[in-house]
Amino acid sequence: MDLIIRQLGLQDYQKTWQAMRDFTEKRADSTADEFWLVQHPSVYTQGLSGKAEHLLNPQTIPVVQTDRGGQVTYHGPGQLILYPLIDLKRKNLGIRALVSALENSTIALLKQYGLQAYARADAPGVYINEEKIASLGLRVRRGCSYHGLSLNVDLDLTPFDGINPCGQSGLSVTSLAKLGINIKADEPAPALIAALINTLDYDLDSVTSK
Repeated sequence: MDLIIRQLGLQDYQKTWQAMRDFTEKRADSTADEFWLVQHPSVYTQGLSGKAEHLLNPQTIPVVQTDRGGQVTYHGPGQLILYPLIDLKRKNLGIRALVSALENSTIALLKQYGLQAYARADAPGVYINEEKIASLGLRVRRGCSYHGLSLNVDLDLTPFDGINPCGQSGLSVTSLAKLGINIKADEPAPALIAALINTLDYDLDSVTSK
């Protein structure tokens, strides 16, 4: 089945969320899967299991109640976000397997930069030295996934001080820039996409970029 990669640039969070829901509602059995690569202006997003007490001091940053799994996180410019819009039934792929694929692809990407990252069974995401560098939150509707992965590349980490990231009090957050890897947010995208395509066993000949 075909896979379409869309480079969307900087996009409003709520408009992108609505576009993902619309795509998922309208897709047919023959609709190609899509990976959306995007960045968002500063925003806190609160997942379905999010609790108000994890919003410590949002100040002027907007808070959006969204329909993904998980707790509260922050998105901002300098973060690489990948939304996998996948027909899980067609690929015979469970949600846990998709989470692991996203985590493992991110770990493989970070290894290319000489970084030893790992996943945690008790808290989805990717970590380096007990600090979180990538967050995960997914929604499955009609057997298809949306929402996805955010990787901290060169963003301002200060807004994470206004929340308990992913509902974990005292959790430290890091980025590639903080770890001495000075690149722009979109630079790791090709390697991340390549790792995910390989992990999820897409046919390279069926992949197109738009």
